[in-house]
Amino acid sequence: MTPGYNLLDEPWLPVRFADGRVRDVGLLELFERAGEIAALAETAPPSLIAEYRLLLAITHRALTRSHGSWKDRDRARWYREGLPRDALRDYLEHWRERFWLFHPEQPFMQVAALASIEETRDRQKPWTQVSLGSANGNAPVVFDHSCDLSPAPVTPAQALRTLLGFLQFTPGGLVKTLRDSDKAGPLANSAAALPVGATLQQTLCLALHPASDRDDPPAWERAPAQRRDLLAAPAPASGTNDRYTRRSRAVLLLEAEEGHVRWLRFAAGIALGDDPHAPDPMASYRAGKDTLVRMSFTEGRAFWRDLPALLPDPEGKVSQPAAILGWAANLQIFLGASRGEQSLLIAGLASDQAKLLRWRCERIVLPAVLLADAGLAGLLRAEVRRAEALHERIRSLATGMLAKTMADPRGKDTRARARAMLDAGASAAVFFAGVERALPGLFRRLAEGDGEGAGRYWSDSLLQAAEACWEVLCRSLGRSPLALCAEARVWPRFRALLRDLRPTVPNPEKSEEAHA
Repeated sequence: MTPGYNLLDEPWLPVRFADGRVRDVGLLELFERAGEIAALAETAPPSLIAEYRLLLAITHRALTRSHGSWKDRDRARWYREGLPRDALRDYLEHWRERFWLFHPEQPFMQVAALASIEETRDRQKPWTQVSLGSANGNAPVVFDHSCDLSPAPVTPAQALRTLLGFLQFTPGGLVKTLRDSDKAGPLANSAAALPVGATLQQTLCLALHPASDRDDPPAWERAPAQRRDLLAAPAPASGTNDRYTRRSRAVLLLEAEEGHVRWLRFAAGIALGDDPHAPDPMASYRAGKDTLVRMSFTEGRAFWRDLPALLPDPEGKVSQPAAILGWAANLQIFLGASRGEQSLLIAGLASDQAKLLRWRCERIVLPAVLLADAGLAGLLRAEVRRAEALHERIRSLATGMLAKTMADPRGKDTRARARAMLDAGASAAVFFAGVERALPGLFRRLAEGDGEGAGRYWSDSLLQAAEACWEVLCRSLGRSPLALCAEARVWPRFRALLRDLRPTVPNPEKSEEAHA
């Protein structure tokens, strides 16, 4: 077998240029034109994050090889003037032999030993085994009709991009080859955060992890994985480069005669051990019942409601933002741009143990100062908490109102059924969509230091959202005598909820008395 498909030269990464053109490029062209490329154009959220992590690992190792160490002033220079192209090109050429996708000894991000290991050498699986968006085994997908017995062929580029996303986001669970089960990928069940700039060059500078004295080679710089490595106990990451490129499952893509991929070999991988003192740099944590929990995507819940988890919390009790956001904030301060805006990409996949639930990709634009100023972050956290508390009180009132229209309104399970019906309706979406429209105005006022104005503006926005939500609730209740009676009983309590949100109107008579 001769090497084939070198990732330095072959166009395999989809990118969007500043003029809007989208096309695939190889790694050499990507780094040569990083200042002209706006962003990666990958459409699958897990693969998108995994590709950025791959580029960050390459950039980090190339700069380590040429510069040894660097500071924020160096990142600021690269942000303005461009990454050192010679250093990146020299690094990639130095490791060119490790970037062959089909290589008999060290295929990129794969385990060649699977071709000779007894448990895997005679077993093949469809390439959809590593596709988080395809139906395979007993995991059906509504809009995918893949068949394990006859998988449709994909290009090498598609196979690799899919594999990268799988290795980062695969949930833990059964493997049944070499081991019965395996640990999850580094970003399993995560909403990963990535600060992004106007160009790929700026994004890589914003998200670049600090130089380190620790030996932290990525997967392609390590010795070929053998059977003993796949059977070894889970090991913590040696650093960020290891985490960004960890082969959490052992995979070997099989090249078909026409150059496409239909089959692969598959087994347990190099398991990632948990290290509570070294969380993933792209993972944020929010307050759970008893401890902080990793932020993920929840069905029916707008992501901005978890926005406080991305912001600094000096005490670390309510949130732990991703380290990558702190690196971006430091660079913004060094550039003198902390009063500007910072765009964030939030992407990933939610899972429940081994069951894949949903993937999403969102873009949020924040004032850069919110990522660095704990005081302003606390104000925003309080305002988001105020919106959540108001909706919960409205939900409680509406549950009681709906229960009064049902048979046996005082029955043991009536309120639970009413709450379930309410949650299946549109009221929550109407409320939070209305509040979300006010977020840019709230951000702007907080960034300007107008805390009082921000509070008044937010109160007015909550008032409008609450009234729109109540209108939807009453309309869904119907106009029967029973419904009208239930609404009339709850209406005064609803108005009382909104009392503090209404602007205070001074009494002219009291004002005159005061002047007299």
